[in-house]
Amino acid sequence: MVTIFHRTAAIQGHQVFYREAGPIGAPAIVLLHGYPASSYMFRNLIPKLADSYHVIAPDLLGYGLSDAPSLAEFPYTFDALANVVHGLLEQLGVTRYAIYVQDYGAPTGWRLALRDPDAVSAIVTQSGNGYDEGFVEEFWAPIWEYNRDKTAENAAKLNPSDPVEAVKWQYITGVDDPEVVDPAAWLHDAALLARPGNDKIQLAIIGDYASNLAVYPALHQLLRKRQLPVLAVWGKGDQIFGPAGAQAFARDTERAEVHLLEGGHFLLESALDEVADLMLDFLGRTIGE
Repeated sequence: MVTIFHRTAAIQGHQVFYREAGPIGAPAIVLLHGYPASSYMFRNLIPKLADSYHVIAPDLLGYGLSDAPSLAEFPYTFDALANVVHGLLEQLGVTRYAIYVQDYGAPTGWRLALRDPDAVSAIVTQSGNGYDEGFVEEFWAPIWEYNRDKTAENAAKLNPSDPVEAVKWQYITGVDDPEVVDPAAWLHDAALLARPGNDKIQLAIIGDYASNLAVYPALHQLLRKRQLPVLAVWGKGDQIFGPAGAQAFARDTERAEVHLLEGGHFLLESALDEVADLMLDFLGRTIGE
C-alpha cells in the first residue's frame, strides 16, 4: 500500500501544499496541475507511480490548499508561479526530475526546463500546450481579447454566470460517458476557486497567458537540442487544447510519442489506467538518462 504524504513548505514567505510519495532515492517526477485544478487531480495517479518513482505534486499558489496571497502580496504571473515551484524543489533537494504538465502546469514546467535544462529528464504533457497549434478558438477568443486589452468589459466576458457549471464543463466535455467522472473533482475545484479574492487572482493569471507564447520558441530549441523524450497524451475531445497541440511536439524531438485517447481535458478522470500504463512504459524507457 502506497503512503501519500500531505505536506506544506514555506517558499518565499508563502505556504505551498504538496503531495509526496515513493522512495526518496528513486527517480523523481513532478506533477504540475492546471486550471482550475490542484494536486487533487493526481490523487489516483500518484499511487500508480509511487512504487517506482519519487512523486511530488504541488498546488500552485492561488490553487488547492496552497496559500492564495493577495495581488498586493504576490505577482500572479507564470514566471512567479514557476519560481515558487523551483524554490520548493530546491528545498526538497530535487535536482533532476521528469515533469508531467497539464494546462497551466505546462507553461510553469517549460519555465523550469528553460531555467535549468539539465534538470528535466523527460516530459509528459497531457493537454499541456507548447505550440501555437491546438488552441480551440471558441474557448480562447475571449482570453486573447482580454490579454490584448484588459478592460472591465473584456474581463466580464471571462466571468461565467454559473462558476460550478463552468468547472464541470471542463471535466465532462469530450468524455464519452460523463458518469465516469467523479463529481467530487469539479466540486472540489469550484469550492476553492470561490474563496474571497480568488476571482482577482484568476483574472491576473489568465491575463498573463499571452506571455507563454513568447516562451515557445525557446522550448522548441531546447527540445531540438537535447532531443528530450516527450509523451504527449491528449483527450481527443478536449475543447480547450485540441489534438494538434499534442501532435506538434513531434516536430522538434524525434523522441516524441503522441497518443490521442478517448476523453476530454481532464483525462485522468476517465482514462486513468490508460494514461498510467503509457506513463510507466515511457518513464521506464527514458527517465534517468
